[in-house]
Amino acid sequence: MKVLVTGGAGFMGSWSVEHLVENQHDVICFDKLSYGGNYQNVSHLESCSNFKFVKGDIKDAQLVSKLIEENDIDTILNLAAESDVDRSFVEPLYFTENNVLGTQSLLEVVRNSTRKILFIQISTDEVYGEQDENACIDENGKLNPTNPYSATKAAIDLILSVYKLSYKLPIIIVRSNNVYGPRQYPEKIIPNFIVNLLKNQPLVIHGNGENKRKYLYVKDFVRVIDLMLTRGKIGETYNIGTDFEISNLDLSKMLVDNFHNSQSEIIFGKDRLFNDSRYNIDFDKLKKLGWQPEIEFSQGLSETITWYKKFGLHWWTDIKDNK
Repeated sequence: MKVLVTGGAGFMGSWSVEHLVENQHDVICFDKLSYGGNYQNVSHLESCSNFKFVKGDIKDAQLVSKLIEENDIDTILNLAAESDVDRSFVEPLYFTENNVLGTQSLLEVVRNSTRKILFIQISTDEVYGEQDENACIDENGKLNPTNPYSATKAAIDLILSVYKLSYKLPIIIVRSNNVYGPRQYPEKIIPNFIVNLLKNQPLVIHGNGENKRKYLYVKDFVRVIDLMLTRGKIGETYNIGTDFEISNLDLSKMLVDNFHNSQSEIIFGKDRLFNDSRYNIDFDKLKKLGWQPEIEFSQGLSETITWYKKFGLHWWTDIKDNK
């Protein structure tokens, strides 16, 4: 297949690009290289004949259309998004401009193209809002976002549904638990705390640390992309989940235990304006396609820590300069 991966130099995007290239797909990696995108994430693919990098913004409809036509694109994998929840409280309009209008600009290009293009949208479990301790929500659950970031993702999910119904576009939506792993920008809790441990800086927890999250290793995430390309049903939404759940406080303690020589301490800071207690999604639909998370959290975390110990501080400096 010939795939345009938007946000392809970001964390999940770069892993998806790498996976697709290794599986012999022709890939255009498209990224505007804002703070969360780093060309180093994909530079090791430069020698691959089926890889091409293009710098650009998804709101540039003319450029996107040109790339589609010139490269015979048949699939768009959209990972371009602003995803820092804390920042979304400060700049909500910026998130709307990029996550909603940016994605809709892509959809308009697809709608106006003479080609049949599969559009795979990477969404988030946060669109469902928080769940009670015993609750579990499937793909038909009500969208109930509680922060500006998740509101933009829920909004574009609804717009995607309209484009499916009104324009008959071939669209698949996937909503994932928290994905972690090497190359992740240190705005997220795992890479942020790892970098702070390496620099002997404190681990600042929002509120009391009792909020729980489920974590999926990025190598398990990219296996879902294969399924969507080969067995994903047009018009459907798929939850990507895991059974491993941990509180932010317990996660920070686990990380500290992996850095015996670090002088970092766990401290409790001001909570978010609203901080979901937990997310819990049902991913039976994906299981029926043969997918299950394979990598235990302890293994994935170990691989992630090893990567940051080797590359993290250098990578962190470079990407900060890229803001």
